[in-house]
Amino acid sequence: MRNALVLCCLLLVPASLFAQGASVAFGGIRQDTSKPVELSADALSVDQDNNTAVFTGNVVIGQGEMRLGAQQVRVVYNQDQSRIRRLEATGGVTLVSGPDAAEAERADYDIDSGVVVMSGNVLLTQGSNALTSDEMTVNLNTGAAQMQGRVKTILQQQE
Repeated sequence: MRNALVLCCLLLVPASLFAQGASVAFGGIRQDTSKPVELSADALSVDQDNNTAVFTGNVVIGQGEMRLGAQQVRVVYNQDQSRIRRLEATGGVTLVSGPDAAEAERADYDIDSGVVVMSGNVLLTQGSNALTSDEMTVNLNTGAAQMQGRVKTILQQQE
């Protein structure tokens, strides 16, 4: 009986959630992408010819309410090295904003647009709900996220 009830509930879920893409809210609040970016890591390597810096080992990045952790983050600066253009995180990437958290193999954060693209075994947790996909794009300015590539979820039933 319980399995039949769960199956009926799953049939009522919009098909788009299990298809190639799903839209979800992320972070519960909008992120101010103009705030300073703080980075800490075990080691740093700078390549001024390529306008890049690579932080390695227990990297933690903070900007406003958002936190991103990874084993390695490549920072790409603009031509005169006065601003960060993008962050490329790899190795056990975790993104936390408000009550939501996401994990992936990689995350690319375009600072100017406020867009983070997470890829590789993406897991998004929101309270007791979890969604997985191949890729998730988060717009930190709006708090909206789009998941693509075999989106799956587990629906928690109230008892």
